[in-house]
Amino acid sequence: MAERKVRVRFAPSPTGALHIGGVRTALYNYLFARQHNGDLIFRIEDTDSHRFVPGAEEYILESFKWLGIHFDEGVSFGGEHGPYRQSERREIYKKYVQVLLENGKAYIAFDTPEELDAKRAEIANFQYDASTRGMMRNSLTMPKEEVDALIAEGKQYVVRFKIEPNEDVRVNDLIRGEVIINSSILDDKVLYKSADELPTYHLANIVDDHLMEVSHVIRGEEWLPSAPLHVLLYRAFGWEDTMPEFAHLPLLLKPEGNGKLSKRDGDRLGFPVFPLEWHDPKSGDVSSGYRESGYLPEAVINFLALLGWNPGNDQEVMSMDELVKLFDLNHCSKSGAKFDYKKGTWFNHEYIMMKPDAELAQLFKPVLAANGVDAAAYSDVYLAKVVSLVKGRVNFVKELWDQSRFFFAAPTQYAEKDVKKRWSEDTPRIMGELITVLEGIADFSSKPSEDIVIGWITEKGYHMGNVMNAFRLAVVGECKGPHMFDITELLGKDETISRIRSAVEKLG
Repeated sequence: MAERKVRVRFAPSPTGALHIGGVRTALYNYLFARQHNGDLIFRIEDTDSHRFVPGAEEYILESFKWLGIHFDEGVSFGGEHGPYRQSERREIYKKYVQVLLENGKAYIAFDTPEELDAKRAEIANFQYDASTRGMMRNSLTMPKEEVDALIAEGKQYVVRFKIEPNEDVRVNDLIRGEVIINSSILDDKVLYKSADELPTYHLANIVDDHLMEVSHVIRGEEWLPSAPLHVLLYRAFGWEDTMPEFAHLPLLLKPEGNGKLSKRDGDRLGFPVFPLEWHDPKSGDVSSGYRESGYLPEAVINFLALLGWNPGNDQEVMSMDELVKLFDLNHCSKSGAKFDYKKGTWFNHEYIMMKPDAELAQLFKPVLAANGVDAAAYSDVYLAKVVSLVKGRVNFVKELWDQSRFFFAAPTQYAEKDVKKRWSEDTPRIMGELITVLEGIADFSSKPSEDIVIGWITEKGYHMGNVMNAFRLAVVGECKGPHMFDITELLGKDETISRIRSAVEKLG
C-alpha cells in the first residue's frame, strides 16, 4: 500500500480568545506537516452554537498570521475538502448518522434532561451504557412505531453510539505508546442532537478527519480519554484502514507545576496566556496578549516549541526553519510542561539581540511617538545606532525608551543620588577644563575622544571615576547608560558641550 500523504489539522472552537496551549498544538502540527512535506488544515468546530463568540474566528486567524504559522487549506484558505466550518456540514453528518443507525451501531434516545437527572439521583455514578440503556426511553426499548411517531411529532431526541461492553480498545499513541482502555468504562456518547440538527464533537471530528484524509491527529492530552471512542467510531464505519495515527501532547502546567495553566495564572503573575490582546464582547474584559506586551513572534514560537519537546541536544535558540528540521514527536515529553514565563522573556531578549539594528529602529519608532518624540526628525542611521548601543539592556522594544531617552532630549533634571555622590565643589571647575579639552578634539568619534580625555585626566592626576561619572551625569542626567564615548560620538561635539555647560549652571 502506498504511504499516505501527511495531512494534519488544527480545529479550534470560536468560543473566545485562543489559549497559548492551543497555539502550541497548532505549532506542533505545523512543524510536523512542514517536516513531512504535508498539509496543515484549518477547521472551525462550531457545532456548539450556544458557545459561539463573535470575532473569535477572526482573532484566531489574526494570531496565526502574526506568529507566522501558515495553513494550506481550510476556513479562509480554500481547498478541495470544504466546507471547513462544521456548522456548514450538517447534511454531510446527517448522512453518516443514518449509516450508524441502519447498521445498528447507534440508537435514538428520547430521555429528557429531567429523566436523566432522576436516574442520576437514583443510581450512584450513573452512566448511560450497556448496563443502563435497557431501562431508558430509546429505540432499543421502544417499538419502532412509537419511535417513528415521536419523531414525526417533532419530539426532540439524540442519537447515541452503542458501545459493546467489556472489550479492550487499543490506541497506539505516538507519544505515549499503546494505551488500552476497556469499553465498559465508556458511556454511550451522544453523537447527534435533533434540537439544532448538529452532531457533537465526537462524530463531527471522525467524519471530517476521514473525509479530509487526515493522516495524524496531534492534539492536547485532555483529548486522550476520547481516543478509544474515536477508534470505535472508525471501526463502526468500517474505516480502520484510514484511521489516523494519534499523538497526545503533554499538558501545559502552571509555572509552579501544580495543575493546568489558566488565564488566572497569567493575571496573578503578570504574563499573557493569549497570543493577541482579547476584548471579550460579552463581559467587556480586556486580556493581555503576547503581541501587545511587546514579544517578538519568533521568540514566542521558539519559547512554545520547547514546552514539552526538546531537539535532542542543548540548542535553545532556533528559527522556524531549524525547528522544522529538528522536530520529532519521539522527543515530546509524556509528563506536563511547566510554563516558565520568565524563559519567554529571556527568549525575547535573545531575539532582540539577534534582530538587525535597522529593523529594531523601525519597531522603536511607535515607542518614540508614544513618548512625544518625532522620529522623523532623526535619520534611520541615527536611530539604528541608538538601538545598537542600548538593546543589550532590554527584554522588550518598549524598554528601549528608558535606556535611550537622553539621545533625544538633554536632561532637565539630574538623579539626586548621583549628584550627591559624584558632584563636588571642584566639579564645575574640572568640567570647565573638560569643555576646553573637548573643544580641541578634531575627530570626535569614540576611540580618539576617549584617548584624549583619558590622557588629560591622567596627566592632571584627577580621580578617573569621579571625573567620568560627573561627565556622564552632565550628559545623560544619571550615572547609567552605554559606553560614554559612544554616547558623545552620537550626540556630537556641540550637543555634548552644551549639556555640560547646562549641568554646571544648574548644579553649581
